Amino acid sequence: MGIISGIGKNFKSISRYNQILTVLLKYGFEDLVYYLEEKKQYTFIQKLIPKSSRKHAMAYSKWAKMRLVCEELGPTFVKFGQILSNRPDLVPLELTFELEKLQDNVPPMPDNIAKSVVETELKDKVEHLFAWFDPQPFASASMAQVHKVTLHSGKRVALKVQRSGIHDVITEDIKVMYKIAEVLEKRMPTLKSFDPVGLVENFEDSILKEIDFINESINVQRFYNNLKNDTSLDQFAEAPKVYPEFTTSKVLALEFISGIKIDQIEELELKNNDIKVIARRLAISYFKQIFEYGFFHADPHPGNLFVLPNGHICYLDFGMMGSMLPRDISVFAKLFIAIDEKNVKRIIQSLQQLSNNAPIEDMRALEFDINEFVEKYYVRDIHDNEMSTILLELKDIIIAHGLKVPTYFFLFARSLVSLEGVINKLNPELEQFEIVKPYLRKNATQKYNPILLGKKMANSFVELTNYMEEFPTDLKNAIRKINSGEVKVDITHKGMDPIVHTLQRIAKQLITTFIIIALITGASLFIIFEIGPLFNGISVLGITSFSLAVILGFGMLKNIKKGDYDR
Repeated sequence: MGIISGIGKNFKSISRYNQILTVLLKYGFEDLVYYLEEKKQYTFIQKLIPKSSRKHAMAYSKWAKMRLVCEELGPTFVKFGQILSNRPDLVPLELTFELEKLQDNVPPMPDNIAKSVVETELKDKVEHLFAWFDPQPFASASMAQVHKVTLHSGKRVALKVQRSGIHDVITEDIKVMYKIAEVLEKRMPTLKSFDPVGLVENFEDSILKEIDFINESINVQRFYNNLKNDTSLDQFAEAPKVYPEFTTSKVLALEFISGIKIDQIEELELKNNDIKVIARRLAISYFKQIFEYGFFHADPHPGNLFVLPNGHICYLDFGMMGSMLPRDISVFAKLFIAIDEKNVKRIIQSLQQLSNNAPIEDMRALEFDINEFVEKYYVRDIHDNEMSTILLELKDIIIAHGLKVPTYFFLFARSLVSLEGVINKLNPELEQFEIVKPYLRKNATQKYNPILLGKKMANSFVELTNYMEEFPTDLKNAIRKINSGEVKVDITHKGMDPIVHTLQRIAKQLITTFIIIALITGASLFIIFEIGPLFNGISVLGITSFSLAVILGFGMLKNIKKGDYDR
Protein backbone atom coordinates (compact mmCIF):
# COMPACT_ATOMS: atom_id res chain seq x y z
CA MET A 1 0.00 0.00 0.00
CA GLY A 2 2.91 2.34 0.81
CA ILE A 3 4.34 1.93 -2.73
CA ILE A 4 0.95 2.54 -4.36
CA SER A 5 0.39 5.60 -2.15
CA GLY A 6 3.84 6.94 -3.08
CA ILE A 7 3.16 6.46 -6.80
CA GLY A 8 -0.18 8.26 -6.38
CA LYS A 9 1.48 11.22 -4.67
CA ASN A 10 4.21 11.44 -7.33
CA PHE A 11 1.58 11.27 -10.07
CA LYS A 12 -0.26 14.20 -8.45
CA SER A 13 2.94 16.25 -8.41
CA ILE A 14 3.80 15.37 -12.02
CA SER A 15 0.25 16.23 -13.09
CA ARG A 16 0.49 19.60 -11.31
CA TYR A 17 3.92 20.35 -12.85
CA ASN A 18 2.37 19.63 -16.26
CA GLN A 19 -0.54 22.03 -15.57
CA ILE A 20 1.86 24.78 -14.46
CA LEU A 21 4.09 24.26 -17.51
CA THR A 22 1.08 24.32 -19.86
CA VAL A 23 -0.17 27.63 -18.43
CA LEU A 24 3.31 29.20 -18.50
CA LEU A 25 3.84 28.12 -22.12
CA LYS A 26 0.44 29.50 -23.06
CA TYR A 27 1.15 32.98 -21.68
CA GLY A 28 4.80 32.81 -22.69
CA PHE A 29 3.69 32.19 -26.28
CA GLU A 30 1.31 35.17 -26.03
CA ASP A 31 4.19 37.31 -24.78
CA LEU A 32 6.18 36.31 -27.88
CA VAL A 33 3.22 37.22 -30.10
CA TYR A 34 2.96 40.60 -28.34
CA TYR A 35 6.68 41.18 -28.92
CA LEU A 36 6.44 40.29 -32.64
CA GLU A 37 3.40 42.52 -33.14
CA GLU A 38 4.99 45.42 -31.28
CA LYS A 39 8.34 45.21 -33.10
CA LYS A 40 6.75 44.44 -36.50
CA GLN A 41 9.35 41.73 -37.07
CA TYR A 42 9.17 38.19 -38.53
CA THR A 43 5.88 38.91 -40.29
CA PHE A 44 6.01 35.47 -41.95
CA ILE A 45 5.69 33.90 -38.47
CA GLN A 46 2.85 36.26 -37.54
CA LYS A 47 0.86 35.02 -40.54
CA LEU A 48 0.92 31.52 -39.06
CA ILE A 49 -0.66 32.70 -35.78
CA PRO A 50 -4.50 32.80 -35.69
CA LYS A 51 -6.02 36.30 -35.45
CA SER A 52 -7.88 35.36 -32.24
CA SER A 53 -4.58 34.46 -30.54
CA ARG A 54 -2.96 37.72 -31.69
CA LYS A 55 -5.95 39.73 -30.46
CA HIS A 56 -5.89 38.06 -27.01
CA ALA A 57 -2.11 38.49 -26.74
CA MET A 58 -2.32 42.23 -27.47
CA ALA A 59 -5.18 42.80 -25.00
CA TYR A 60 -3.02 42.33 -21.89
CA SER A 61 0.31 43.71 -20.69
CA LYS A 62 3.04 41.33 -19.46
CA TRP A 63 2.08 42.19 -15.84
CA ALA A 64 -1.57 41.42 -16.54
CA LYS A 65 -0.52 38.08 -18.04
CA MET A 66 1.28 37.25 -14.79
CA ARG A 67 -1.96 37.95 -12.92
CA LEU A 68 -3.88 35.72 -15.34
CA VAL A 69 -1.32 32.94 -14.78
CA CYS A 70 -2.02 33.07 -11.02
CA GLU A 71 -5.80 33.06 -11.55
CA GLU A 72 -5.60 30.12 -13.94
CA LEU A 73 -3.38 28.07 -11.61
CA GLY A 74 -5.93 28.29 -8.82
CA PRO A 75 -6.36 29.39 -5.19
CA THR A 76 -2.81 28.71 -3.93
CA PHE A 77 -1.20 30.85 -6.62
CA VAL A 78 -3.91 33.53 -6.26
CA LYS A 79 -3.07 33.82 -2.56
CA PHE A 80 0.65 33.81 -3.34
CA GLY A 81 0.09 36.67 -5.78
CA GLN A 82 -1.96 38.60 -3.23
CA ILE A 83 0.83 38.27 -0.66
CA LEU A 84 3.44 39.33 -3.25
CA SER A 85 1.34 42.42 -3.94
CA ASN A 86 2.29 43.51 -0.40
CA ARG A 87 6.01 43.28 -1.21
CA PRO A 88 6.93 46.14 -3.58
CA ASP A 89 10.49 45.68 -2.32
CA LEU A 90 10.62 42.34 -4.19
CA VAL A 91 8.50 42.82 -7.31
CA PRO A 92 8.00 45.78 -9.70
CA LEU A 93 5.36 48.32 -8.69
CA GLU A 94 3.40 47.71 -11.93
CA LEU A 95 3.13 44.02 -11.00
CA THR A 96 1.92 44.79 -7.46
CA PHE A 97 -0.93 46.86 -8.94
CA GLU A 98 -1.93 43.93 -11.17
CA LEU A 99 -1.69 41.38 -8.37
CA GLU A 100 -4.02 43.51 -6.26
CA LYS A 101 -6.71 42.82 -8.89
CA LEU A 102 -6.53 39.05 -8.40
CA GLN A 103 -9.98 37.48 -8.24
CA ASP A 104 -10.82 34.15 -6.62
CA ASN A 105 -14.57 34.05 -7.13
CA VAL A 106 -15.63 30.51 -8.04
CA PRO A 107 -18.95 28.61 -8.17
CA PRO A 108 -20.16 27.34 -4.76
CA MET A 109 -19.83 23.74 -3.59
CA PRO A 110 -22.84 21.47 -4.13
CA ASP A 111 -25.35 21.71 -1.24
CA ASN A 112 -24.75 18.17 0.00
CA ILE A 113 -20.93 18.64 0.18
CA ALA A 114 -21.17 21.91 2.16
CA LYS A 115 -23.66 20.27 4.51
CA SER A 116 -21.38 17.24 4.90
CA VAL A 117 -18.38 19.44 5.85
CA VAL A 118 -20.46 21.19 8.56
CA GLU A 119 -21.80 17.91 9.98
CA THR A 120 -18.37 16.23 9.98
CA GLU A 121 -16.73 19.19 11.74
CA LEU A 122 -19.49 19.85 14.29
CA LYS A 123 -20.26 16.13 14.77
CA ASP A 124 -24.04 16.40 14.45
CA LYS A 125 -26.82 16.77 11.93
CA VAL A 126 -27.45 20.27 10.57
CA GLU A 127 -31.10 19.92 11.63
CA HIS A 128 -30.02 19.37 15.25
CA LEU A 129 -27.33 22.06 15.24
CA PHE A 130 -29.39 24.94 13.84
CA ALA A 131 -32.99 26.09 13.71
CA TRP A 132 -32.40 26.98 10.05
CA PHE A 133 -29.55 26.43 7.60
CA ASP A 134 -29.58 28.05 4.16
CA PRO A 135 -28.03 25.53 1.74
CA GLN A 136 -27.32 28.31 -0.78
CA PRO A 137 -24.27 30.42 0.19
CA PHE A 138 -24.56 34.21 -0.02
CA ALA A 139 -20.79 34.53 -0.64
CA SER A 140 -18.38 32.16 -2.36
CA ALA A 141 -14.60 32.17 -2.93
CA SER A 142 -11.87 29.67 -3.74
CA MET A 143 -11.11 28.84 -0.08
CA ALA A 144 -14.56 28.93 1.50
CA GLN A 145 -18.18 29.97 1.21
CA VAL A 146 -20.59 31.59 3.68
CA HIS A 147 -24.10 30.41 4.62
CA LYS A 148 -26.85 32.13 6.58
CA VAL A 149 -27.78 30.22 9.73
CA THR A 150 -30.23 30.73 12.61
CA LEU A 151 -29.38 29.27 16.03
CA HIS A 152 -32.05 27.71 18.25
CA SER A 153 -31.73 30.84 20.41
CA GLY A 154 -32.91 32.90 17.45
CA LYS A 155 -29.49 34.51 16.82
CA ARG A 156 -28.55 34.98 13.15
CA VAL A 157 -25.11 33.65 12.24
CA ALA A 158 -22.82 33.79 9.20
CA LEU A 159 -21.32 30.30 8.89
CA LYS A 160 -18.06 30.19 6.91
CA VAL A 161 -17.43 26.70 5.49
CA GLN A 162 -14.08 25.63 4.04
CA ARG A 163 -14.09 24.04 0.60
CA SER A 164 -13.79 20.27 0.68
CA GLY A 165 -10.27 19.09 -0.25
CA ILE A 166 -8.75 22.58 -0.44
CA HIS A 167 -6.16 21.74 2.24
CA ASP A 168 -4.77 18.87 0.12
CA VAL A 169 -4.66 21.07 -3.00
CA ILE A 170 -2.74 23.80 -1.16
CA THR A 171 -0.33 21.31 0.46
CA GLU A 172 0.47 19.78 -2.93
CA ASP A 173 0.96 23.19 -4.55
CA ILE A 174 3.32 24.28 -1.77
CA LYS A 175 5.46 21.18 -2.41
CA VAL A 176 5.68 22.21 -6.07
CA MET A 177 6.58 25.79 -5.05
CA TYR A 178 9.40 24.51 -2.84
CA LYS A 179 10.83 22.48 -5.72
CA ILE A 180 10.69 25.48 -8.06
CA ALA A 181 12.30 27.74 -5.40
CA GLU A 182 15.09 25.19 -4.78
CA VAL A 183 15.83 24.96 -8.51
CA LEU A 184 15.93 28.77 -8.79
CA GLU A 185 18.38 29.04 -5.89
CA LYS A 186 20.56 26.25 -7.28
CA ARG A 187 20.61 27.32 -10.92
CA MET A 188 20.59 31.09 -10.36
CA PRO A 189 22.74 32.06 -7.35
CA THR A 190 22.04 35.75 -7.93
CA LEU A 191 18.43 35.13 -6.83
CA LYS A 192 19.58 33.99 -3.39
CA SER A 193 19.37 37.56 -2.13
CA PHE A 194 15.60 37.34 -2.70
CA ASP A 195 15.55 34.06 -0.71
CA PRO A 196 13.00 32.14 -2.88
CA VAL A 197 12.79 29.24 -0.40
CA GLY A 198 12.31 31.66 2.50
CA LEU A 199 9.57 33.42 0.55
CA VAL A 200 7.74 30.11 0.06
CA GLU A 201 8.21 29.33 3.77
CA ASN A 202 6.60 32.65 4.72
CA PHE A 203 3.80 32.01 2.25
CA GLU A 204 3.25 28.50 3.62
CA ASP A 205 2.98 29.86 7.15
CA SER A 206 0.56 32.59 6.01
CA ILE A 207 -1.77 30.44 3.93
CA LEU A 208 -1.90 27.56 6.42
CA LYS A 209 -2.95 30.08 9.08
CA GLU A 210 -5.58 31.48 6.72
CA ILE A 211 -7.19 28.09 6.08
CA ASP A 212 -7.18 27.34 9.80
CA PHE A 213 -10.39 29.03 10.90
CA ILE A 214 -9.39 28.70 14.56
CA ASN A 215 -6.63 31.20 13.77
CA GLU A 216 -9.12 33.55 12.07
CA SER A 217 -11.50 33.25 15.02
CA ILE A 218 -8.62 34.32 17.31
CA ASN A 219 -8.03 37.35 15.04
CA VAL A 220 -11.71 38.28 15.25
CA GLN A 221 -11.79 37.87 19.02
CA ARG A 222 -8.59 39.87 19.47
CA PHE A 223 -9.96 42.68 17.29
CA TYR A 224 -13.33 42.52 19.08
CA ASN A 225 -11.64 42.74 22.51
CA ASN A 226 -9.55 45.76 21.45
CA LEU A 227 -12.72 47.62 20.50
CA LYS A 228 -14.63 46.45 23.57
CA ASN A 229 -11.84 47.58 25.94
CA ASP A 230 -11.67 51.02 24.29
CA THR A 231 -14.14 53.12 26.27
CA SER A 232 -13.06 56.47 24.80
CA LEU A 233 -15.60 58.79 23.18
CA ASP A 234 -13.98 58.44 19.74
CA GLN A 235 -14.50 54.66 19.51
CA PHE A 236 -16.73 54.25 16.44
CA ALA A 237 -15.83 50.73 15.28
CA GLU A 238 -17.41 47.32 15.82
CA ALA A 239 -16.66 43.70 14.93
CA PRO A 240 -18.82 40.55 14.81
CA LYS A 241 -18.98 38.22 17.79
CA VAL A 242 -17.45 34.73 17.51
CA TYR A 243 -19.50 31.62 18.40
CA PRO A 244 -16.73 29.22 19.52
CA GLU A 245 -19.13 26.29 20.05
CA PHE A 246 -19.78 26.25 16.29
CA THR A 247 -16.18 26.98 15.23
CA THR A 248 -13.52 24.47 14.16
CA SER A 249 -10.49 24.58 11.83
CA LYS A 250 -12.87 24.27 8.85
CA VAL A 251 -16.04 26.01 10.08
CA LEU A 252 -16.26 29.55 11.48
CA ALA A 253 -19.42 30.94 13.09
CA LEU A 254 -19.70 34.73 13.36
CA GLU A 255 -22.51 37.07 14.30
CA PHE A 256 -24.49 38.00 11.16
CA ILE A 257 -24.07 41.71 10.47
CA SER A 258 -26.96 43.72 9.03
CA GLY A 259 -25.71 46.96 7.62
CA ILE A 260 -25.02 48.94 4.46
CA LYS A 261 -21.79 48.66 2.48
CA ILE A 262 -19.78 51.79 3.07
CA ASP A 263 -19.52 52.65 -0.64
CA GLN A 264 -23.32 52.60 -1.18
CA ILE A 265 -23.63 56.33 -0.63
CA GLU A 266 -27.20 56.83 -1.88
CA GLU A 267 -28.52 54.10 0.40
CA LEU A 268 -26.59 55.53 3.36
CA GLU A 269 -28.06 58.98 2.75
CA LEU A 270 -31.58 57.54 2.49
CA LYS A 271 -31.05 56.19 6.04
CA ASN A 272 -30.12 59.73 7.21
CA ASN A 273 -26.39 59.04 7.54
CA ASP A 274 -24.01 62.00 7.26
CA ILE A 275 -21.40 60.80 4.74
CA LYS A 276 -18.74 63.20 6.02
CA VAL A 277 -19.23 61.95 9.57
CA ILE A 278 -18.91 58.34 8.35
CA ALA A 279 -15.63 59.21 6.56
CA ARG A 280 -14.22 60.84 9.71
CA ARG A 281 -15.25 57.89 11.90
CA LEU A 282 -13.63 55.44 9.49
CA ALA A 283 -10.35 57.38 9.56
CA ILE A 284 -10.36 57.62 13.37
CA SER A 285 -11.17 53.93 13.82
CA TYR A 286 -8.34 52.87 11.52
CA PHE A 287 -5.67 55.17 12.94
CA LYS A 288 -6.56 53.92 16.43
CA GLN A 289 -5.95 50.34 15.25
CA ILE A 290 -2.47 51.33 14.09
CA PHE A 291 -1.29 53.73 16.80
CA GLU A 292 -3.18 52.48 19.86
CA TYR A 293 -3.96 48.77 19.44
CA GLY A 294 -1.00 47.73 17.23
CA PHE A 295 -3.29 45.23 15.51
CA PHE A 296 -4.96 46.35 12.31
CA HIS A 297 -7.27 45.11 9.58
CA ALA A 298 -5.03 44.74 6.51
CA ASP A 299 -7.76 44.59 3.84
CA PRO A 300 -10.19 47.49 4.42
CA HIS A 301 -11.86 47.52 1.01
CA PRO A 302 -15.57 48.50 0.73
CA GLY A 303 -16.77 44.86 0.80
CA ASN A 304 -15.28 44.46 4.28
CA LEU A 305 -16.73 47.69 5.74
CA PHE A 306 -20.38 48.02 6.78
CA VAL A 307 -22.17 51.01 8.30
CA LEU A 308 -24.49 49.91 11.12
CA PRO A 309 -27.82 51.57 12.02
CA ASN A 310 -26.08 53.42 14.90
CA GLY A 311 -23.60 54.99 12.43
CA HIS A 312 -20.65 52.87 13.59
CA ILE A 313 -18.25 51.10 11.21
CA CYS A 314 -18.24 47.30 11.34
CA TYR A 315 -15.17 45.47 9.98
CA LEU A 316 -15.52 42.03 8.32
CA ASP A 317 -13.17 39.29 7.02
CA PHE A 318 -10.20 38.90 9.35
CA GLY A 319 -8.06 36.52 7.28
CA MET A 320 -5.41 39.22 6.62
CA MET A 321 -4.32 41.18 9.69
CA GLY A 322 -1.24 43.23 10.57
CA SER A 323 0.50 43.25 13.94
CA MET A 324 3.10 45.71 15.22
CA LEU A 325 5.39 45.80 18.24
CA PRO A 326 4.85 48.72 20.68
CA ARG A 327 8.40 49.87 19.88
CA ASP A 328 7.65 50.01 16.16
CA ILE A 329 4.35 51.85 16.71
CA SER A 330 6.31 54.52 18.56
CA VAL A 331 8.88 54.70 15.75
CA PHE A 332 6.11 55.09 13.16
CA ALA A 333 4.60 57.90 15.20
CA LYS A 334 7.98 59.68 15.45
CA LEU A 335 8.50 59.18 11.70
CA PHE A 336 5.27 60.96 10.74
CA ILE A 337 5.86 63.74 13.27
CA ALA A 338 9.38 64.25 11.86
CA ILE A 339 7.92 64.46 8.33
CA ASP A 340 5.34 67.00 9.49
CA GLU A 341 8.11 69.02 11.18
CA LYS A 342 10.37 68.77 8.13
CA ASN A 343 13.13 67.21 10.26
CA VAL A 344 15.39 65.26 7.88
CA LYS A 345 17.72 63.99 10.64
CA ARG A 346 14.87 62.49 12.69
CA ILE A 347 13.28 60.93 9.59
CA ILE A 348 16.56 59.10 8.91
CA GLN A 349 16.84 58.05 12.57
CA SER A 350 13.29 56.61 12.46
CA LEU A 351 14.00 54.69 9.23
CA GLN A 352 17.20 53.30 10.76
CA GLN A 353 15.29 52.18 13.86
CA LEU A 354 12.68 50.45 11.70
CA SER A 355 15.48 48.63 9.83
CA ASN A 356 17.26 47.53 13.04
CA ASN A 357 20.01 50.16 12.58
CA ALA A 358 21.18 48.67 9.27
CA PRO A 359 24.39 50.36 8.00
CA ILE A 360 23.91 53.10 5.40
CA GLU A 361 26.52 53.08 2.62
CA ASP A 362 26.01 56.66 1.46
CA MET A 363 24.52 58.85 4.19
CA ARG A 364 24.90 62.02 2.11
CA ALA A 365 22.85 60.53 -0.75
CA LEU A 366 20.17 59.38 1.72
CA GLU A 367 20.02 62.85 3.31
CA PHE A 368 19.65 64.40 -0.16
CA ASP A 369 16.78 62.03 -1.11
CA ILE A 370 14.96 62.58 2.21
CA ASN A 371 15.36 66.36 1.88
CA GLU A 372 13.93 66.26 -1.66
CA PHE A 373 11.03 64.11 -0.41
CA VAL A 374 10.25 66.59 2.39
CA GLU A 375 10.44 69.63 0.11
CA LYS A 376 8.07 68.01 -2.43
CA TYR A 377 5.75 67.01 0.39
CA TYR A 378 5.36 70.62 1.49
CA VAL A 379 4.66 72.17 -1.91
CA ARG A 380 1.87 69.75 -2.82
CA ASP A 381 -1.79 70.44 -2.06
CA ILE A 382 -2.74 69.26 1.41
CA HIS A 383 -5.12 66.56 0.09
CA ASP A 384 -2.29 64.88 -1.79
CA ASN A 385 -0.49 64.31 1.50
CA GLU A 386 -2.27 61.12 2.53
CA MET A 387 -0.23 58.77 4.69
CA SER A 388 -0.25 56.08 1.99
CA THR A 389 1.41 58.52 -0.44
CA ILE A 390 4.04 59.32 2.19
CA LEU A 391 4.75 55.63 2.84
CA LEU A 392 4.89 54.67 -0.83
CA GLU A 393 7.34 57.48 -1.62
CA LEU A 394 9.46 56.54 1.39
CA LYS A 395 9.34 52.95 0.16
CA ASP A 396 11.25 53.92 -2.99
CA ILE A 397 13.94 55.63 -0.89
CA ILE A 398 14.13 52.67 1.50
CA ILE A 399 14.65 50.18 -1.35
CA ALA A 400 17.14 52.43 -3.17
CA HIS A 401 19.37 52.67 -0.07
CA GLY A 402 19.12 49.00 0.93
CA LEU A 403 17.26 49.53 4.20
CA LYS A 404 15.31 46.47 5.39
CA VAL A 405 12.07 47.50 7.06
CA PRO A 406 9.59 44.98 8.57
CA THR A 407 7.18 43.36 6.10
CA TYR A 408 4.18 44.95 7.85
CA PHE A 409 5.49 48.34 6.61
CA PHE A 410 4.33 47.39 3.11
CA LEU A 411 1.14 45.76 4.44
CA PHE A 412 0.38 49.00 6.28
CA ALA A 413 1.04 51.10 3.14
CA ARG A 414 -1.16 48.89 0.96
CA SER A 415 -4.02 48.86 3.49
CA LEU A 416 -3.88 52.66 3.70
CA VAL A 417 -4.23 52.89 -0.08
CA SER A 418 -7.49 50.89 0.16
CA LEU A 419 -8.72 52.87 3.15
CA GLU A 420 -8.00 56.27 1.64
CA GLY A 421 -9.76 55.24 -1.56
CA VAL A 422 -12.94 54.67 0.50
CA ILE A 423 -12.49 57.91 2.48
CA ASN A 424 -11.95 60.00 -0.67
CA LYS A 425 -15.16 58.60 -2.14
CA LEU A 426 -17.08 59.62 0.99
CA ASN A 427 -15.37 62.96 1.63
CA PRO A 428 -12.46 63.99 -0.62
CA GLU A 429 -11.93 67.16 1.47
CA LEU A 430 -11.18 65.28 4.70
CA GLU A 431 -7.72 66.22 6.02
CA GLN A 432 -6.58 62.81 7.18
CA PHE A 433 -3.20 63.90 8.48
CA GLU A 434 -4.87 66.40 10.81
CA ILE A 435 -7.01 63.57 12.22
CA VAL A 436 -4.05 61.31 12.91
CA LYS A 437 -1.80 63.95 14.54
CA PRO A 438 -3.24 63.63 18.10
CA TYR A 439 -2.67 59.85 18.04
CA LEU A 440 0.89 60.34 16.78
CA ARG A 441 1.77 62.81 19.52
CA LYS A 442 0.15 60.70 22.21
CA ASN A 443 2.13 57.66 21.13
CA ALA A 444 5.41 59.48 20.66
CA THR A 445 5.25 61.02 24.18
CA GLN A 446 3.97 57.87 25.88
CA LYS A 447 7.51 56.71 26.71
CA TYR A 448 7.89 59.73 29.05
CA ASN A 449 5.06 58.47 31.27
CA PRO A 450 6.58 58.30 34.83
CA ILE A 451 5.03 54.88 35.55
CA LEU A 452 6.40 53.40 32.32
CA LEU A 453 9.82 54.96 32.95
CA GLY A 454 9.87 53.43 36.44
CA LYS A 455 9.03 49.99 35.06
CA LYS A 456 11.74 50.25 32.39
CA MET A 457 14.35 51.28 34.96
CA ALA A 458 13.39 48.38 37.23
CA ASN A 459 13.55 45.88 34.34
CA SER A 460 16.91 47.26 33.20
CA PHE A 461 18.33 46.92 36.73
CA VAL A 462 17.19 43.27 36.95
CA GLU A 463 18.68 42.50 33.51
CA LEU A 464 21.99 44.17 34.47
CA THR A 465 22.15 42.18 37.72
CA ASN A 466 21.55 38.90 35.86
CA TYR A 467 24.17 39.78 33.27
CA MET A 468 26.81 40.60 35.89
CA GLU A 469 26.19 37.21 37.49
CA GLU A 470 26.72 35.39 34.17
CA PHE A 471 29.59 37.56 32.86
CA PRO A 472 32.55 35.83 34.65
CA THR A 473 31.43 32.40 33.40
CA ASP A 474 30.95 33.67 29.82
CA LEU A 475 34.38 35.33 29.90
CA LYS A 476 36.09 32.12 31.13
CA ASN A 477 34.39 30.08 28.39
CA ALA A 478 35.46 32.57 25.71
CA ILE A 479 39.11 32.56 26.87
CA ARG A 480 39.12 28.74 27.06
CA LYS A 481 37.86 28.48 23.43
CA ILE A 482 40.47 30.98 22.18
CA ASN A 483 43.28 29.09 23.94
CA SER A 484 42.13 25.73 22.59
CA GLY A 485 41.91 27.09 19.02
CA GLU A 486 38.13 26.55 18.77
CA VAL A 487 37.56 30.19 17.81
CA LYS A 488 38.69 30.98 14.29
CA VAL A 489 38.11 34.02 12.14
CA ASP A 490 37.84 33.40 8.42
CA ILE A 491 37.27 36.45 6.21
CA THR A 492 36.75 35.56 2.57
CA HIS A 493 35.52 37.95 -0.07
CA LYS A 494 33.60 35.99 -2.68
CA GLY A 495 32.06 38.96 -4.45
CA MET A 496 28.59 39.13 -5.91
CA ASP A 497 27.28 37.48 -9.01
CA PRO A 498 25.82 40.39 -11.02
CA ILE A 499 22.10 39.99 -11.46
CA VAL A 500 22.35 41.53 -14.92
CA HIS A 501 24.28 38.46 -16.08
CA THR A 502 21.54 36.13 -14.84
CA LEU A 503 18.77 38.18 -16.42
CA GLN A 504 20.61 38.16 -19.74
CA ARG A 505 20.91 34.35 -19.60
CA ILE A 506 17.23 33.97 -18.76
CA ALA A 507 16.25 36.31 -21.59
CA LYS A 508 18.43 34.40 -24.08
CA GLN A 509 16.98 31.05 -23.00
CA LEU A 510 13.39 32.35 -23.21
CA ILE A 511 13.96 33.82 -26.67
CA THR A 512 15.60 30.58 -27.82
CA THR A 513 12.64 28.58 -26.47
CA PHE A 514 10.16 30.79 -28.35
CA ILE A 515 12.20 30.47 -31.57
CA ILE A 516 12.29 26.65 -31.20
CA ILE A 517 8.49 26.58 -30.69
CA ALA A 518 8.04 28.81 -33.75
CA LEU A 519 10.36 26.63 -35.86
CA ILE A 520 8.58 23.41 -34.84
CA THR A 521 5.17 24.99 -35.46
CA GLY A 522 6.29 26.28 -38.87
CA ALA A 523 7.89 22.94 -39.79
CA SER A 524 4.69 21.09 -38.92
CA LEU A 525 2.64 23.41 -41.11
CA PHE A 526 5.13 23.18 -44.02
CA ILE A 527 5.03 19.36 -43.91
CA ILE A 528 1.25 19.03 -43.38
CA PHE A 529 0.42 21.38 -46.26
CA GLU A 530 3.32 20.04 -48.45
CA ILE A 531 4.75 23.48 -49.13
CA GLY A 532 7.48 23.25 -51.78
CA PRO A 533 10.17 22.59 -52.65
CA LEU A 534 9.63 18.90 -51.82
CA PHE A 535 12.12 16.04 -51.31
CA ASN A 536 10.54 12.55 -51.52
CA GLY A 537 7.18 14.20 -50.88
CA ILE A 538 8.39 16.03 -47.76
CA SER A 539 8.75 19.81 -47.52
CA VAL A 540 12.43 20.87 -47.56
CA LEU A 541 11.48 23.98 -45.54
CA GLY A 542 9.86 21.71 -42.94
CA ILE A 543 12.98 19.49 -42.66
CA THR A 544 15.19 22.58 -42.40
CA SER A 545 13.02 24.12 -39.68
CA PHE A 546 13.07 20.88 -37.66
CA SER A 547 16.85 20.64 -38.02
CA LEU A 548 17.34 24.20 -36.81
CA ALA A 549 15.02 23.54 -33.86
CA VAL A 550 17.08 20.45 -32.87
CA ILE A 551 20.39 22.36 -33.13
CA LEU A 552 19.04 25.26 -31.03
CA GLY A 553 17.59 22.77 -28.51
CA PHE A 554 20.95 21.03 -27.99
CA GLY A 555 22.66 24.42 -27.66
CA MET A 556 20.17 25.56 -25.03
CA LEU A 557 20.53 22.30 -23.04
CA LYS A 558 24.30 22.77 -23.03
CA ASN A 559 23.85 26.35 -21.81
CA ILE A 560 21.47 25.26 -19.02
CA LYS A 561 23.94 22.59 -17.80
CA LYS A 562 26.57 25.30 -17.33
CA GLY A 563 24.26 26.94 -14.76
CA ASP A 564 24.64 30.55 -13.69
CA TYR A 565 28.40 30.42 -13.39
CA ASP A 566 29.42 31.09 -16.97
CA ARG A 567 30.93 34.40 -17.94
